[in-house]
Amino acid sequence: MKIAITGANSSVGLNLLNHIVSATEISVIAGVRSDRAMQSLPSSPQVDPRIISYQDPSKLAAALEGADCIVHLAGILIENKNTSYASANVDATEAVVKAAQLLGAKHMVFISVVGAGKDSSNAYFRSKGLAEELVKKSGLPASIIRTPILLGPNTAGASSLIGAATQAKTKILGGGKYSMRPLDIDDLNQAILNCCNSGSTEAKLYELVGPEPISYRDLIQKAASMMNNKVEIGSVPVAIAKLVAAISSRVKGGGITPTVIDVITMDEVVDSNADGALNITLTPLQDTLKKILEHKKSK
Repeated sequence: MKIAITGANSSVGLNLLNHIVSATEISVIAGVRSDRAMQSLPSSPQVDPRIISYQDPSKLAAALEGADCIVHLAGILIENKNTSYASANVDATEAVVKAAQLLGAKHMVFISVVGAGKDSSNAYFRSKGLAEELVKKSGLPASIIRTPILLGPNTAGASSLIGAATQAKTKILGGGKYSMRPLDIDDLNQAILNCCNSGSTEAKLYELVGPEPISYRDLIQKAASMMNNKVEIGSVPVAIAKLVAAISSRVKGGGITPTVIDVITMDEVVDSNADGALNITLTPLQDTLKKILEHKKSK
């Protein structure tokens, strides 16, 4: 089987590529946006790195030619002067859908986020919901996987967590009382590969979260305890943080905005976890944290 991955240089993409190279015989078209991004990809006969653009679906289809399944990872949470939710999350997904249709791809996997919805008042969640609709209405066999915060070596979530857990004192949004369902990045990538091999003939939506609900405050304390550290956690009022973010992002033309803060502090809640439907065994949170800390020690 050959799969194509967009956003192959993302933390999820790199983890997925390394998993494929070390444990499977799958061949991969690894799509990235620049020569610089290409340098981060693993060197392997299984990995065919290609520079792609989302401006022209026909050219994108040509770049992804030969793929049986397309895994669309590319997208943004933080906007900047040159990239918006509309362009990066909606328009790019539309281009990938059209390319997949032109290719006659057997399956498409789209990574979304818990909380996504086309009618959401939050611009980020709305953009991911609109992207989901494009995939659902494409006529392609597809798997849409909504994810929570992802944890694992080299993830942004792990970097923020360890950064807070190694301090003597730290302040976090709202005191970190919001509930999370951290998902091990290895579990997500096993789910992605299972979807690529599923043989499904329709578009299906899955919400895949970690096995254990935990507040961000308690997650930091848990990680700190595993490092034999004691951290005193204070609170940054969310309203003040949003006011500062609104001013700063307007001046800079991007960055952390009130929209991003709302995403970060949302309770991650799902009606039904899709681990069974996706045929994966969820990694216990304790084991995920051990992997992160072992990776940190090895660097």
